[in-house]
Amino acid sequence: MDLSQNTALGTGGSGGNGMLAAPVNDTAAATAVDDPKQNLNQVINSIQKTLGLLHQLYLTVSSFNTASQLPLLQRLNGLVTELDNMVKLSEKCNIQVPMEVLNLIDDGKNPDEFTRDVINSCIAKNQVTKGKTDAFKSLRKHLLEELEQTFPDEVESYREIRAMSAAEAKRLAQAQSSLPNGDVKVKAEL
Repeated sequence: MDLSQNTALGTGGSGGNGMLAAPVNDTAAATAVDDPKQNLNQVINSIQKTLGLLHQLYLTVSSFNTASQLPLLQRLNGLVTELDNMVKLSEKCNIQVPMEVLNLIDDGKNPDEFTRDVINSCIAKNQVTKGKTDAFKSLRKHLLEELEQTFPDEVESYREIRAMSAAEAKRLAQAQSSLPNGDVKVKAEL
């Protein structure tokens, strides 16, 4: 929007409904930034601006008279322009929302229910996987005990080979986690 449209819309002072409109700053929206967070912030700002325009439009329509026809048309044009701007900004954002979340919102439910269900499902799958892992560890331990009673020499050489391969794997992991300057990467504890 240019300055003459801002003045006609009443953004320079009080609007036809006694509301002060926010100043328009399209230069930030016009700059193309590849930062996803910045793109998302621009879309969020555009959504907030659109909500403000919708509120102004509601106030204008609710107190409509023939004298407010021009401001109404200008606010409608401003809304269309901002919606077009929002579409252009949203094309830069790659946000994927699961259909289940949109369906919950359409049904008037809280989308946090979807998050809760996904987390509960992950916890259940994690418990099943942990149970399988524990079962295999128990089976391995039991097999080693049985094999040790039957073939003690072979089990001893197996354990030596496993110890050497474990030491080699640990050495390789440490070599990969070292930085070019010789420091070692340290994982942050949670």
